[in-house]
Amino acid sequence: MRYLIVLFMMFSSLVEARSVFIEDLTWTEVRDAIQNGTDTAIYYSGSTEQNGPHMAMGKHNFIARHVAGQIATKLGNALVYPVMPYAPTGDAFSKTGHMRFPGSVTVSESTFAAVAGHVAASARAAGFKKILLIADHGEGQSALAKLATDLNAQWKEEGMAVFHISDAYGRSAELEETFLNRLGHVAGGHAALADTSALMFLDKRRQWVRANRLSQAHGADGVDGDPRGASAAIGRRLIELKVASALAQIRRLVTAR
Repeated sequence: MRYLIVLFMMFSSLVEARSVFIEDLTWTEVRDAIQNGTDTAIYYSGSTEQNGPHMAMGKHNFIARHVAGQIATKLGNALVYPVMPYAPTGDAFSKTGHMRFPGSVTVSESTFAAVAGHVAASARAAGFKKILLIADHGEGQSALAKLATDLNAQWKEEGMAVFHISDAYGRSAELEETFLNRLGHVAGGHAALADTSALMFLDKRRQWVRANRLSQAHGADGVDGDPRGASAAIGRRLIELKVASALAQIRRLVTAR
């Protein structure tokens, strides 16, 4: 009897530990999850772009994956599609925006929207009934908003619902700024204190943030603000605000639906 109890506990532990990321699962595990009530798919886009001399170019992607996983886990009925690592970041031919810096990648707004649309269609084919479109990058937010409107018009008779979750980016930034101001800090813009702190929190292996280069960051290097004063402790709270903002909007929109 004791042996059976141990086996049951081991099996239960494995079930609880199963990933919310589709790329970690087999197709039969995805199928079974959907059949057992997992009705929500999360599409989260990041960006591959310069983040000054002190921070890795995958910042948005690393944050997007972590936040998506937190959202799915807290919802309890969602799975996450692989993070889209590219977004509109400037013009590759005239080298505007982030494309002034080597390593940055850009796609057009139409391509960005098209990829999101194809992933959403794939989620629909899999059997998901709710699709959340989220972006950790500023450019592309309007494209996802329009896509959600268009897909809802196309699929409304099927009982499908597509939501653009903008608060993970916009509303959370407002809350982050208020939080940092209370601490006597300035959030700054691109690759400044807020961005750097968020990535510091996720950078458990200390491979994404170059702490010895924080003082070198300035406008000519693509940084909008001052990253000095950034910390993992601050970053933890900023990530929590991002997750909480997204969840609040998701629950509000789903309830209203």
